[in-house]
Amino acid sequence: MNVIVGKLKEVLFSVLPITVIVMVLHFTLTPIETPELIRFLVGAALIIVGLTVFLLGVDVGITPIGNTLGVEIVKFNKILIVIIASLALGFFVSIAEPDLHILAEQVDAVTSGVISKNILVVVVSSGIAVMIALGISRIVYGIPLYIMLIVLYGIILVLALFTSPEFIAISFDASGATTGALTVPFILALATGISRLEKNSKASEKDSFGLVGIASTGAIISVMIMSIISKSDKIAGALPVAKSGTSSLFDSFLALIPITALEVFVALSPIILFFFIFHALSLKLSKRIVRKIMFGMMFTFVGLVTFLVGVNAGFMDVGSTVGYMLASMDNKIYVLIAGFVLGLVTIIAEPAVYVLTHQVESVTSGYVRRKAVMVTLALGVAAAVALSVLRILVPEIRLWHYLLPGYIISVALTVFVPKLFVGIAFDSGGVASGPMTATFILAFTQGAAEATESANIIVDGFGVIAMVAMTPLIALQILGLIYKIKTRKGRNENDA
Repeated sequence: MNVIVGKLKEVLFSVLPITVIVMVLHFTLTPIETPELIRFLVGAALIIVGLTVFLLGVDVGITPIGNTLGVEIVKFNKILIVIIASLALGFFVSIAEPDLHILAEQVDAVTSGVISKNILVVVVSSGIAVMIALGISRIVYGIPLYIMLIVLYGIILVLALFTSPEFIAISFDASGATTGALTVPFILALATGISRLEKNSKASEKDSFGLVGIASTGAIISVMIMSIISKSDKIAGALPVAKSGTSSLFDSFLALIPITALEVFVALSPIILFFFIFHALSLKLSKRIVRKIMFGMMFTFVGLVTFLVGVNAGFMDVGSTVGYMLASMDNKIYVLIAGFVLGLVTIIAEPAVYVLTHQVESVTSGYVRRKAVMVTLALGVAAAVALSVLRILVPEIRLWHYLLPGYIISVALTVFVPKLFVGIAFDSGGVASGPMTATFILAFTQGAAEATESANIIVDGFGVIAMVAMTPLIALQILGLIYKIKTRKGRNENDA
């Protein structure tokens, strides 16, 4: 019971701040039609219930499977088998990631199916699978993390020269959306297991970090390659019209349940199949443990279906409506302030951020205080959302004007920052871009783009997840640099 209450509190802290902001805006600047507002509140309630049940399922079902398979794969002690197994697991786990489905659904909706949801999910998952295999090879062969990151981001920079503006925004958003509640625990479990493989490897604590960061580059690279091969550019986009009228008040929720249930079942089935294959071949777990894991998978299924129905049937529509109405006002300062505040409350309320801040404080033995990390991240993410809104309002500003210098700084810092911090920073890129960023804030920027005559909803409406995901890369490495300077200063004082 305590675990359930704890998860419920985590989710409430994530969802309630945005819900309160919407209600304040409803009674002040952006009055929302009653049916749409009711759907939003029902959607928020479903998100709270669904995300709570889903996170419980991840703890009881998904994480134990990840830990078990990660350790079991290492036992083969053959790099080829390890890589093949990691490729398959990475692909299927990514396919089941809820944040990726939300992003793909949005891309499909605004492009009227030109960029298909299913194709985008498969392409992104393939890229992540390949990069997981490369990341595991890095651990086994002792290749420094910063060298691999420099190479990968160098490839991304070259590909960006040939990628259409529409796909650049989507590719970087996909990177942030794939590192979610399902993918991250699985990848971390694999990294921890593989780092124990001493053969031909300088396995150490820092090898447990960095695999998520490497995997996320696969999303960027794969979408860029898709753009270049398909030669898709100048894609027209429009915001789907929100349903109105009391007759369809709950019809949208009911209609989505069977469709979403089938999609989630198909996404989760390969993970369960992998588990049973390994169980039959070598695991031989007790019936009690298997029953517990299957019970967890059932929780994951029910929670994920509930969460996605709440998001798609009621929650995101209000995000785009609020963004549209604020951006339509003569005084654009309101939409900028709203973006800043949304970024601020999202990161402060994100449960994963609390885990991250404690981790940094622990690693630095208290040198870098968690409050300092929290304030840095909160201000950084708030600025990232506000800058994304500014890009929509000012047509001369392009996404690469932010991302190019941001990633150059991020990659350059890897040379000077303690390597443990490099791994933590790049693994944490997806921590800031949690469920609320992938849902409400993404919808908010798309609404603002639709209302701005000079903006393109695909080029300018996407990109906010990428901006939010980039913030920890710089912030945490700067804190790592501070820790390095403080440590060196302390040693000098002791020597004196």
